[in-house]
Amino acid sequence: MKKILFTFLLLLGMSCPVANAAKDHEGPVPAAHQLKWHEAELGVVFHYDLHVFDGQVYGQGNNRITPVEDYNIFHPDSLDTDQWILAAKAAGAKFAILTATHETGFGLWQSDVNPYCLKAVKWRDGKGDIVRDFVNSCRKYDVQPGIYIGIRWNSLFGIHNFKAEGEGEFARNRQQWYKRLCERMVEEICTRYGELFMIWFDGGADDPKGLGPDVEPIVNRYQPNCLFYHNVNRADLRWGGSESGTVGYPCWSSFPYPYSHSNTTEGAIDHNKLLAHGDPEGKYWVPAMADTPLRGYNGRHEWFWEPGDDDRAVYPLANLMDMYEKSVGRNATLMVGLTPNPQGLIPSGDVARLKEWGAEIRRRFGTPLAQTAATGKQKVSLKLDKAQPVNYYLIQEDITQGERIRAYRVEARVDGKWITVAKGSSVGHKRIEAFPETEAREFRLVIEQSTAEPQIRNFSIFSVK
Repeated sequence: MKKILFTFLLLLGMSCPVANAAKDHEGPVPAAHQLKWHEAELGVVFHYDLHVFDGQVYGQGNNRITPVEDYNIFHPDSLDTDQWILAAKAAGAKFAILTATHETGFGLWQSDVNPYCLKAVKWRDGKGDIVRDFVNSCRKYDVQPGIYIGIRWNSLFGIHNFKAEGEGEFARNRQQWYKRLCERMVEEICTRYGELFMIWFDGGADDPKGLGPDVEPIVNRYQPNCLFYHNVNRADLRWGGSESGTVGYPCWSSFPYPYSHSNTTEGAIDHNKLLAHGDPEGKYWVPAMADTPLRGYNGRHEWFWEPGDDDRAVYPLANLMDMYEKSVGRNATLMVGLTPNPQGLIPSGDVARLKEWGAEIRRRFGTPLAQTAATGKQKVSLKLDKAQPVNYYLIQEDITQGERIRAYRVEARVDGKWITVAKGSSVGHKRIEAFPETEAREFRLVIEQSTAEPQIRNFSIFSVK
């Protein structure tokens, strides 16, 4: 019966919260679309909106309440979404997300229901469709496309934290109109651009029984293989608790609630800590996202392009590699914000850093000194041809069988004796960690505690200079 239930939930695109296909493992496993999230490991989000063109430093509070008076400032004459996607792919990104709408409410596609969109501007004679260009570029270069739909704020329509400003019947009517508008916009996005990797409602889509639109059934109907993030009932992934590009360790994919920002406090005294670490006893598979803007250096934190920062805001390579190891290396998927400029291009310095970053990830972790896999073993060994200096290990579980490992150690055989060089708890999709350089010919992974037979998809060692 449990196996039938699990299969049924997979067909619905949901995680199974109970004992599942791995008969000797009690706990959740990822749904098929969530596996895509783990395997991607690294993705990007492109933020683009009217205020990129006003020559001013972005102010979120003001942008949420003050409409942009002249929407014809939107004029990216050199727009090249191929350039965007190639820059992201050079870093190793497997998916890309575009802000189809953000806090102004302006839509970057040819909407038939939202008049405040590219149909209204003079650019490309009102016929431009950046969502279409973006999705086409993603498919051209084998990057999975996703769409971000911001509905929590709409400065033009006076929507603040989902609520139509005002009182009485007038405000109530506007609230209902806005809910229907959001649902129809989501249907346009879901039906016009082919299969999507993710539909992302930033700040959520709220409660369909309250102020929020009922968008989950629309996504389920038209995009059944798509990641959904999120409303008050469901989140296929969770925010990692900060915009630092890192998560805490340990970082479990299991979570006590199906909705990552649940208001309930049962077992969650510090909710940000729960977001960063997950819960090894959680009944739901809600894996972590670590997010950060690429332009977050020197006290900057820019999700949108801002004037004067091309040469001072991009993170150095060392910072980006630290993020990678503290996100992807801690069982999270890393998402980096990229900022097209008013010309419609990713700035050259950002492009160069992304290329440098991808090359460094491959240099460090592309070719292990040794690698193996094992099923059901408590000890997994690696033997080199000769003693060599080693300073990194990588472990991956077969997460289709759940997260089974609860404690492990990595050992090296030095002078005929096994010594511990590293210890840990959660593994999940991927665990990467540095340890003090140790010269040895033999290394092994020892599983100290697990919920069922360990399923080691990958155990590798590296020498990183």
